[in-house]
Amino acid sequence: MEGKLRLVFFGTPEFAVPSLRTLAAQPDFVVVLVVTQPDRPAGRGRGLQPPPVKVLAQELGLPCWQPETLRTAEAEARLAAVAPMLAVVVAYGKIIPASMLSMPRHGFLNVHPSLLPRYRGASPIQAALLNGDAITGISFAVMTPELDAGPILRQFAIPIVPDDTGVTLGARLAEVAAELLPDTIRDWIAGRIVPIPQDEGEATYTRPLTKADGRVDWSEPAERIERKIRALQPWPCAWTTIGGRRLILLRARLIETEMDLAPGCLSVMPTVVLVGTGTRPLALETVQPEGKRAMSALDWWRGTRLANGTCFE
Repeated sequence: MEGKLRLVFFGTPEFAVPSLRTLAAQPDFVVVLVVTQPDRPAGRGRGLQPPPVKVLAQELGLPCWQPETLRTAEAEARLAAVAPMLAVVVAYGKIIPASMLSMPRHGFLNVHPSLLPRYRGASPIQAALLNGDAITGISFAVMTPELDAGPILRQFAIPIVPDDTGVTLGARLAEVAAELLPDTIRDWIAGRIVPIPQDEGEATYTRPLTKADGRVDWSEPAERIERKIRALQPWPCAWTTIGGRRLILLRARLIETEMDLAPGCLSVMPTVVLVGTGTRPLALETVQPEGKRAMSALDWWRGTRLANGTCFE
């Protein structure tokens, strides 16, 4: 380990996996500790599932720590004991106490999937899709006590394509972050980057999403609903109810039609299921009924034997 840069990596979801894998492969770095969130109940059986970062850490043979909170003397002692020169944070999902930020010699580097100061906070990828943005990107910033407010080291913009979902856009951003991260670290450590303060007047914020955020309001414009269906994958997903049961909406498309449908009301054509919105009908393509697999909207319609004019609740 002599001569190598000692790193602690903080991260939890799939988005953080490419960055950890890339850092662990660098010949001049050594990941001395991986910090991730505790195992959580998931799936139908609600059994405990490890976060993706823990799975990779175990695969790579890296020491992994899963504290419920970092706001303890024990947590600070654990970080101090591994003597990191730099900490890297990629979608960790918990607040890092201000007292920890100065412990590594080169501080904490925050990897954030937006062009800061736009979309600080927990759901920047979803926000970019919901708002119909044409571009987003990755920001590398020095971590400060204020949320995602530290000076920028480097940014990279990428386009958002029309059929992007939270899954596809998140995967692309994760790969870009992983590709640029090692050289960004080297340049920061070597003093080749001059941090640029963020413009507080341009800052916008996002919040953690809840399952309730996925509920579709059919009085909204068709364009907004279509973006919501794409943005909220893989969680919480856009959803509605019919007959008291939840229906997850996985894919829809905007179409040109003269048909006039009340918001939330359904009509089936030979090749498409239409639903009314606040502007024009939207074509449903893929849905997932409660407790069942994903299927085409036409197969769902045929299986439920609904009448034209039936409305979502």
